[in-house]
Amino acid sequence: MAVNPDPKPGRWILPLVILGMIAFTYFFVRSLPEASPDTTLVAGPSTTAANGVDGSTTTVPGQPGGTVDDAAATYLAELDRINGELAALESELTAVNTGFDAEPRAIEYGDAESRMEAVVSAAQALADQVAALAPPAGLEANQEALSGAIGLAASAAAEALSGLQSEDPGDLRRAAGAAFTTATTDFDAEVENARAAAGAAPDA
Repeated sequence: MAVNPDPKPGRWILPLVILGMIAFTYFFVRSLPEASPDTTLVAGPSTTAANGVDGSTTTVPGQPGGTVDDAAATYLAELDRINGELAALESELTAVNTGFDAEPRAIEYGDAESRMEAVVSAAQALADQVAALAPPAGLEANQEALSGAIGLAASAAAEALSGLQSEDPGDLRRAAGAAFTTATTDFDAEVENARAAAGAAPDA
């Protein structure tokens, strides 16, 4: 009887099948077209929302979470600017009065007079600017209170200068300086009242 040289001839079938699959995959991948380097991916449409473009609401700078319409935002921004300048004038007038009253005197008469004149001029200019503001609807009463407060500040500054230039020993000048400080504080409070009436967040 003839002897089969390979008792398990089927064991070579699986490796041949695997080898054929590898060869097929290799030639198939090689035949695919390469991606063009100039291919550009097109992104989907995007939408950018513009703040205040439609005149609806605007976030007031420095006021987290506070939104008002554009007219009120402009109005409040002007009040903030004027309020800051008025506070600086109050510091200047206080410094002049304190220096002039110091022993020994830290500010001489000529310097005190010129510096007070500058305060008077600047305070009146700010009062005129407030009077020229056109308040948004609903803030007319606030505008009236603001004009009154800064008007008192301008008058107090002028009285302080008059007291300096008079024969008064200093009582009128010091009283006018205190009145200017009070008017400045009142104006600051009225700015916050206007901000609340407009619906903006409190000043930080």
